[in-house]
Amino acid sequence: MSKSRKENLGYWEVTAIGIGGMVGGGIFAVLGLSVELTNGGAPVAFLIAGIVALVTSYSYARLSVTYPSQGGTVAFLDRAFGPGLLTGSANILLWISYIVMLSLYAYAFGSYGASFFPQASQVFWKHALITGSIVSITGLNLLNARLIGEAEDWIVLLKLVILSLFIGVGIWGIDSTRLAPASWSSPLNLIAGGMIIFLAYEGFELIANTAQDVRDAPKILPRAFYSSVGFVIVLYVLVAIVTVGTLSVDKIAEAKDYALAEAARPFLGQKGFVLIAIAAMLSTVSAINATVYGAARLSYAIAKDGELPSMLENKVWGKPIEGLLITAGLTLLIANLTELSSMSTMGSAGFLLIFAAVNGANVVLAENTKSKRLLSLLGVVLCLGALGCLVWQTANNSPGQLWFLFTMLGAAFFIELTFRVITGRTMNLSKIRKLDH
Repeated sequence: MSKSRKENLGYWEVTAIGIGGMVGGGIFAVLGLSVELTNGGAPVAFLIAGIVALVTSYSYARLSVTYPSQGGTVAFLDRAFGPGLLTGSANILLWISYIVMLSLYAYAFGSYGASFFPQASQVFWKHALITGSIVSITGLNLLNARLIGEAEDWIVLLKLVILSLFIGVGIWGIDSTRLAPASWSSPLNLIAGGMIIFLAYEGFELIANTAQDVRDAPKILPRAFYSSVGFVIVLYVLVAIVTVGTLSVDKIAEAKDYALAEAARPFLGQKGFVLIAIAAMLSTVSAINATVYGAARLSYAIAKDGELPSMLENKVWGKPIEGLLITAGLTLLIANLTELSSMSTMGSAGFLLIFAAVNGANVVLAENTKSKRLLSLLGVVLCLGALGCLVWQTANNSPGQLWFLFTMLGAAFFIELTFRVITGRTMNLSKIRKLDH
């Protein structure tokens, strides 16, 4: 970003970035899955996941103020833990988690789009739309990355308006007995259900990437982190209340891939279904656009730091082409070959581990960041405890999905280890220092 554009972001702009990052495609993709796991306790599950995100936002806020950098999470981990094998593996895990999240967005786009077609052909159209969305957005990023990006603010506003309409109209028709504690899953299932949809909150970390461009950053950044996460917690809990309160759990589970649209049908009719489905498709396609290029840029940054092959540092037409194509290719495979719950489990577990590491980074750097070390330690405990509940739930209910999780974690470690053994390349700490300043 040029100097003329630096320090031009105020509180509302930065907060909007955080809200837009969280209310991307996540809520449309995982709402049905959350209800399927937690029954009437879905609003509580979203609240639990939100609390973990809110505590973690403290570490992000303090680190962003002290070490403003476009590198965000990558720069924080490298600053705190140095150029070790585990740090490199964590940064690659972050890239893989973004690819999984991107796959989830594409899956949601395909599911909502396929709901307009006859039941018999929905599977075909879902995969056709998944593939078409990834290929099309990748092509747009190769030609003109700003085409959809310029409409992003309007898309964010539209989906907030539609979700507000969903809440405002639906809240009057809820059946409170469907939300009673007697209808909730067990406490451990509530926590696990909240964690399997945790990736619906991960977008607040995007605020960290804006730190160099924020005026009065020490004051604005913390406020933006806390208020954006707080706003989204309230939004998600209300959406969950309306969904569970107006539609039976069985019907939500039956339509879990496009549950939010189905939940609008009882009080908004077919027009409401269409409205929510269109909003979901716009939301997920904008999230795909933002994430596919962001993940490619992340691979570029990690390669610059010496943790991925140097070919990912190459740019064509000013863009990290290799990283973009690899990201798109892996997304095509995961989105078409993996089911919704497996993607959500992998993505949420990846981000819980990364957020535990960021909280740990703030513990290590607490004196420099002028932080309350105990609060960041609490963040570490919450993230790891939540991850433990997620693994426990998965092992008991869907043990086969653990292979996806272990494969993701093993891939991150194996890629970094193999790369170091074969090339002997070390991290370029000088470039990290430049990013931090």
